[in-house]
Formats: sequence, structure tokens, C-alpha cells
Amino acid sequence: MNLVYADKDGQIFDHPELQALGRNGEFLTDIYEEELIPLPDGATLVSLPGTRALGYDPESGKTLALPGEAMAVGALLPQGFTRLLLPGYAKRDDAEPMPLFGYTAVVWKDDAFYVAAEMVDDWTKWNPLNYTQEDTQQAVDAMIAKYPENRIWQHLTTCALHYECLTSRNTFFGRWEGALPVSSTCNAGCVGCISEQPEDMPFPSPQVRMNFKPTVEEMVELMLEHIQTAENGIISFGQGCEGEPSTRGVDIAEAIRRVRAVTDKGFININTNAGLTDMIKLITDAGLDLMRVSTISALDDHYNAYYRPRLYGVENVGRSLKYAADKGVYTSINYLIFPGVTDREEEIEAMVDFINQNEVKLIQMRNLNIDPELYLSKIPKQRGDLLGMKTMMEIFRQECPNTVIGSFTHIPPDQMRRVNK
Repeated sequence: MNLVYADKDGQIFDHPELQALGRNGEFLTDIYEEELIPLPDGATLVSLPGTRALGYDPESGKTLALPGEAMAVGALLPQGFTRLLLPGYAKRDDAEPMPLFGYTAVVWKDDAFYVAAEMVDDWTKWNPLNYTQEDTQQAVDAMIAKYPENRIWQHLTTCALHYECLTSRNTFFGRWEGALPVSSTCNAGCVGCISEQPEDMPFPSPQVRMNFKPTVEEMVELMLEHIQTAENGIISFGQGCEGEPSTRGVDIAEAIRRVRAVTDKGFININTNAGLTDMIKLITDAGLDLMRVSTISALDDHYNAYYRPRLYGVENVGRSLKYAADKGVYTSINYLIFPGVTDREEEIEAMVDFINQNEVKLIQMRNLNIDPELYLSKIPKQRGDLLGMKTMMEIFRQECPNTVIGSFTHIPPDQMRRVNK
């Protein structure tokens, strides 16, 4: 398992003598064979700016930093793959925070790249190679010509063509899960928000948040276009280019009622932090099918340190999930995971209780995109043992028998008959 590193020009090499190391939170660690899979299609190798590449020298038994400007290398995984370890590196004294990506340990062995990761869901539909820029441009042009006055479609052109968001691309292609952003405001100030960074954060957001308020009519038009025609159609409120969708709860509920007065095809989903429980109840009662709730922890101190919520907490999130589950909504959590934090003993115990108490049906494992040092500096210190990411997932499978581990929004198994009805 040779160390992989990059030079100052971004060229990537494998070291002939040093072995690769990983990181689990703050701690360097060995990488084991059972933690490795071949680099998936659609993954990207990147150099980590401001770092020094670290490797293990088997002759001396020491951890060594490469001299000069050699940087560590990480892999950016496609959705459907859960990272097990961070790359092994040390920050330089003058380093700026790294861009908001989810860096995964990568090694060179058997003449190929391998990553410390596990495939947790069927990612066929979400393979970036399925979405060419040329085909996307044609799909965008066709839909804009069909709906020239709808501002949501106009907004999604940037998401599809510039940000290369696969969910927005689905909306233009008329298939699978499509995007419906509706909100420019939020009731949280997440440390790793990709659309609007708080003023005290040392880096800009990689996306620009939508800056208008879609009408109910615009929502309905897009919803009907997608779920009446899309293969395995799901339309989803709550995207990375917006704030918290439930701040528009009254209008979302009205849009759902109007759509369901026309058709029972497809599925309506909301991606939400679920902090506004009264709004979630309103949306649920209007006819919501699926709900995915973003969370990073079931522990108040950790949750609050990352989300910096305004007038809500983990208890509100749990009440929203339980209400929706009791009303027949297929609920999941969008679990922002980070090796060395999510696999802490205290985190696992709290999340198992949270999942079971609130009848969560699906855990969507999502790699947290953030600079590791920045994140670790913002959250509470470790209190229990580190159990490892693979052990964590096995505990979830054993202790949460009514919950599935995956990475994407799923159509409930008992409702598959509705697909393309």
C-alpha cells in the first residue's frame, strides 16, 4: 500500500518506499486490506493544499513527512460510497482552510489506486459519467423553451451546467429524483453550508444561494412536469442551492395539495433540517410521501456546534421525524459522517436511540465536506472510544433492525407499485 502524493504542480505519484497512512479524526492510523476498494468510476483524485504528505517507513518504523512541497492526496468519492478514513497528512503552519470537499484516504497497490471506503448503495443512477455536459445542455435548452417564464427552471440551469448537480440534471432529463429549490432563508448557520457561509467562517461558499421566492404556481408547474413523466419520479424540496425549505411550509403544503388534486403519480420528498416542527406537520398533512432529515449527531452539544440552529434543537428534529413516520411518511436521515467523530462510542449510542425512538427507516450515509481541522476545532472533544466506521455501520445494522443503510432517497418497498402508475 504505497503512499500517494502530489508535487507543487498537482502531478500525482506513488512513493516506492513509504507506506500509506490514514487518519481517523485527529489520529494517524494504519490502513488495512479489508478497508480498501478499487477507486470507483466517477471518483476524483485531488491534492490537499497546505499539507505535507505523511508515510510509514517500514525499515525505521517511523512516520515520515515528504520533503519540499510534496502534498497529500485524497479521493473525492461519488455518492453511494462511505469513506472509512481521511488521508494521512500534516497541515503546514501557513495553511489556509481546505475547500469544502470530503477527502478520503487513497493508496497505490497492485498497479492501481484504492480508497478506504465501502459501497453502501446502488449508485448506478448517480454515476457522474451518466451525465455528459452536451446532453445536459440539450436537456436544459428543451425545458427552458417549454417553460420560459418559470424562474425555478432558470435558476436550475446554473445548478445543472455550472455546479454539475446531478439532482438538478435529473429535473431537466425528466427522470428519477429531481430538484425543486424554493427558499432563500434558513433557520440554521451550518459550519459547512455550501450555499451561504456565516461571516465568521474563513472561506466562501462554493455555490450561490437562490435569491428569489418562487410562487406556488411555479412550484406546481415544475412538480407536475416531473412526477407525471419521470421514470421512478421523485420531486424533492430542499437542495444545496437554497436555505431551509420548510420556511416556505405554507406554500409547499398548498403546492402539494394542488398537485395531488391532479395526479397521484410519483413521490414528493422534502430534504430538511426538520427544526420547524409545526411546518413539517403542515407539509406532512398535505400529502408528503418521503422526508430526509439532515443531521450530524443526536447529541445536543455536537449538533448545536455544527448547525448553530435558531430556536430549535435535536428534540424538535426528533418530534418532526416521529410525527411524519406516524402519518405514513417514509423517513430517512441524511447523516453527515466523518471518520474519527461519527464512530465515537458516545455518538453511536445516541444515534441508535434516536433512530429507534423516531422510527427512521433509512440512514443515508453522506461524507461531510469540510476541512478536518476546522471541523474538529468546532465540535466537542471525544469522550468515548473510537470504534471505526465499519464497526459503526455493523452496530447500526444489528441495533436498528427496522432501518436500512444506504446513500440515496429510496422509494418505500411497499409502494413500488406506484412507480409509473
